[in-house]
Amino acid sequence: MVAAFRHFENRDGFPLLHEHCLVLNRVQRLDDGDPKWGALDTRRLYRHMVAAGTLHTLAMTTEVCEELGLATVPREVTPGLRPVMEIAGVDSELIDWSATRRQQIEDVLEGLTYKYAQQHGRLPGEQARHGLGWWAAQDTRREKKTPRPLEQLLAWWKASALLKFGKQLVDGLLHRCRAAGAAIRARVDPHVDVVLAAVDVAAVVLTVRGRFARRHVLAEARRHLLETLRGRYIASRALADHGRQTTDPQPGRRAPAADQIFYTADFPEPDPWFIAGADGKPPRESSRYERARVASLAVRNAIHGARTTTAGQADAPAATSPCRGWPAGLTDGASKPEASPR
Repeated sequence: MVAAFRHFENRDGFPLLHEHCLVLNRVQRLDDGDPKWGALDTRRLYRHMVAAGTLHTLAMTTEVCEELGLATVPREVTPGLRPVMEIAGVDSELIDWSATRRQQIEDVLEGLTYKYAQQHGRLPGEQARHGLGWWAAQDTRREKKTPRPLEQLLAWWKASALLKFGKQLVDGLLHRCRAAGAAIRARVDPHVDVVLAAVDVAAVVLTVRGRFARRHVLAEARRHLLETLRGRYIASRALADHGRQTTDPQPGRRAPAADQIFYTADFPEPDPWFIAGADGKPPRESSRYERARVASLAVRNAIHGARTTTAGQADAPAATSPCRGWPAGLTDGASKPEASPR
């Protein structure tokens, strides 16, 4: 049993649709055919929080896009980190107008980064950047205001947007978003190449986490689906093709549940590199997500090469793995990509 509380604005009163869910930890189950009350394993529930959140975002975004004829596009917010999915056709100025909290955090984060460099004699790494970001978010966190009815919020948002951007941009927003969505949908393949999608997902979870469970792959697969607007079964394919189980069943003990099994994978991880700063910002070290994208690209190129070779030489022997350390059997059957309906 879950109680969902829907909020429509951020702490500054600007649009930010989100929900808070209160989960009852008392549940009723059948025990030898008879109903019996018990408690949820909240620790395992907490571990699935990110996978559940990405599923919620995927379901909500898909429903909105299908109902209104829209599509999503990736937008880089923080260099080196995963892009944020936005509705295609919405002007960046309009997004920045509503993202007041992000601008406040970025302003404070710039000063914290400078202080960190002065104290340590170097720029913060990825983990330190996450910590500084959390600190900046707490420093700029305001007290919540008294909630207002949605009708009042809508009227204030529209009046504020009209005053800043003009009637043409605001009134034509939905039409432009539908046109942008139609253009994206027209060039999106209705089928997903599960083989290549699994490479992307496996490379990201391996490089970012090192040791991962099925829930981590599920979360990344759902992010992938949100970005590509297509496909399913990617998580299962990523585990089957590229996951190497590290959790071994112990003699005399109950076999671990599927969500308690951990994996690793054999991808060649690139060495870190530095990226020149833009807009006056200092250089930074490449993030684990960027290194994952490079590792994925190398394997995807190998698959493309194997498919091209197989298509041109139907009777030739099967291609072998092109680099030591790449997943065994990666090119086996690469000429027969699986596809699933959208």
